[in-house]
Parts: sequence; C-alpha cells; structure tokens
Amino acid sequence: MKLQFRNLLAIILITTSLAGFAQEETTLVKLNEQVPGFTFEKVQGKKQDISELKGKTVLITFFATWCGPCRKELPHIQSDIYNKYKDNPDFEILIFGREHSRDEVNKFKLENKFTMPFYPDPERKIYSKFATQFIPRNFVISPEGKVIFSSIGFEEKDFEALKKLLEAKLKKK
Repeated sequence: MKLQFRNLLAIILITTSLAGFAQEETTLVKLNEQVPGFTFEKVQGKKQDISELKGKTVLITFFATWCGPCRKELPHIQSDIYNKYKDNPDFEILIFGREHSRDEVNKFKLENKFTMPFYPDPERKIYSKFATQFIPRNFVISPEGKVIFSSIGFEEKDFEALKKLLEAKLKKK
C-alpha cells in the first residue's frame, strides 16, 4: 500500500513538473514582457494592430476547432468572461483559430452558437509569436501592453485565476 502511494505521488510530481516544463519551454512570451507586435484582420479587408488596443485589458485565446480542451473551455469563456465584459470599454477579447481560415472559424462559431469574435490565424503567424505548441492558450495583456497572465490547456484552477484577474482589472470605476 505504501509503495503504491509513493508511486502515485511520484507520478503526480513528475506530471506536474512536466506540465510546468511544457509551459516554460513552449511559451515564447514571458510574464511582464511587452506583448509581441502583430496585426490581424478584424473584419474582412480591415486590419488592426495590437498596439491600437493599448489602454485596454486584452484577453488573447488560441484554439483549434478539433481540440477537445478548446471545445470545453470556449463555452466558459463565452459565459463567464465575454458575456460579463463585452460592454466594458476597457476590455477586448481576441480569439484566434490556429491554422484556421475565416470561413472555418465562422462556421465553428455559428455551429456552437458563440457570439464572441473569432479571428483566423491560418499560418500561425500570430500564435508563433506567443508559443511553439499546445492549445488552448490564454494570455492577458495589461493596459500598458504587458503580458500579465498565461495558461496552457483548460484547467479549472487556471481558469478561476484568469477570471479573478480580469475581475480585478475590470472592476466598474
């Protein structure tokens, strides 16, 4: 019995260490660093630069339509974050479909009855500035343009931390 417990404890510790290692090794943007520069197509034919969002708290999420954890997380982003802050002028949400076209993200959005804005990142041009692998990914950018939160996957504790951070940053003035 003692040996089984030790083995289980060892597995948990190794898994936790590997997850931290994966986060560290595959995340290119570190906390308190300036958000990397990029432009994206806000609406077809109209580009926006991330620098234009300075002064706002920005949640950037990377997902793929085929990704199970992404499919689990996105409804929570819709209900717990987007619906709560969509009318807050100090908040912006950018949800990028990694390796997806505009048609693919729009179809996914429609099929899943999401009202949040989705944007294509068909060649990983934006994603590759933030990470090398793994989705879903969340990054929160401060009004000063610094990365203040980062997560990989969909874990309850990380998502709760994300919600608490956004709540603190976006309290009604």
